[in-house]
Amino acid sequence: MRFEALEKTIIREGDFCLMMQYQTTTLNNGVRVATREMPQMKSVSIGIWVGVGGRHESERCCGISHFLEHLLFKGTKRRTARQITEHVEGLGGFINAFTTEDHTCFYAKASAQHLPVLADVLCDMYLESVFAEHEINRERDVIREEILMYKDQPAQYSHELLSEVMWPEHSLGRPLTGTEETIARIRRPELLDYVSQNYNGLTTVITVAGNCSHRQALAEFGGRLEALPHGRLPDPHRWHPGKRPRRILISRQDTEQTHLAIGYHAISRTDERRHALKLLSVILGENMSSRLFQQLRERYAFCYSIQSGTLLLEDSGLVSICVGLEPGKLRSALRAIARELGKLCGRPPTRKELRQAQEYTIGQNELGLESTTNQIMWMGESIIAYGEVVDPDDVHARFKQVTPEMIQAVAQTCFVPERLGMAVVGPVEQDSVERWVDELDL
Repeated sequence: MRFEALEKTIIREGDFCLMMQYQTTTLNNGVRVATREMPQMKSVSIGIWVGVGGRHESERCCGISHFLEHLLFKGTKRRTARQITEHVEGLGGFINAFTTEDHTCFYAKASAQHLPVLADVLCDMYLESVFAEHEINRERDVIREEILMYKDQPAQYSHELLSEVMWPEHSLGRPLTGTEETIARIRRPELLDYVSQNYNGLTTVITVAGNCSHRQALAEFGGRLEALPHGRLPDPHRWHPGKRPRRILISRQDTEQTHLAIGYHAISRTDERRHALKLLSVILGENMSSRLFQQLRERYAFCYSIQSGTLLLEDSGLVSICVGLEPGKLRSALRAIARELGKLCGRPPTRKELRQAQEYTIGQNELGLESTTNQIMWMGESIIAYGEVVDPDDVHARFKQVTPEMIQAVAQTCFVPERLGMAVVGPVEQDSVERWVDELDL
């Protein structure tokens, strides 16, 4: 198969030689193949990504992307469901998949000598799955159990409810697994139609990292993927930022703890302030040195764990705070959280605090990228989000450019009542939580 020219090659100068790092080639049908050669490793990781996920689904077919993620493991023209896993695990490797708001990924890892087998298994799943009726019906029951499992996990369920609060009446606010009702009504013709519309060259990305050259990766995937049609990109069902969250959603359950998920509408992944937002989250609650951890756990013993995080999408974003605690501590915890948010809005963090957040963020990323699996995740997520592999060093440089005042400014943008949404799972009353939130002006 003929290839287009290399889109981008990033070269870093080592102590002894010039080593190729990220290389990307676009095939004639639009498939992008990105690699990170790591000759010091004995393993190789591969990911096949399709740029379609929960946000691209209709309300009727909510959960169809995740349904397909399951079904690609249920048999092809050449392999049974059991053989798919045996052919990878029998080599000492692993194979898995996941679905997000805007993409689905199928990935595997094994010794580098088994690259041809990994490529063959993943491409077989991606291109030749048969979607047998009996497997669809059986997997429908499996996914139903998965949905029920998450509902029985209050911490997980509070995250799901928070999405519903933050993006009401929108695909981003619906569960990635779908609901029992939507999964029950999705049928084989709809699954095949969804694959036909969305699994194409333009939406497909291949990422390979480990003891494998770019040329080897092209040799393994070029011929296998040439049958994919060029296709088109799916409709992302854009979110209109002016919409106000539904504020507070309570799921009253007889649990030992109350699980609280607070969200504020933030900025998109293309916003220049995204690096400041990440550092804001680190300072707020991403590690044991963070303000929320030090206050709510270390000082007041309100909880065992509390954490913040960010979600950046094409047209929206979220900064969240999640904690589980005794129901009687909820009001005091809300007061402590509100106090810390107010401090970040009222005064920039110290330069020492900023420097520690920068070093933590950069260091965690560098440690993570020593893994071949994390490398394929970095490449795949970069290409899905930005159309190219983002150089980690460029990202680290952007973190170093953030000032305390930039963090304060993004806090003032995000932490306002008009952007707030909240989900609570546990033995609490709706009117009590709403009254406390109004008192604190969260």
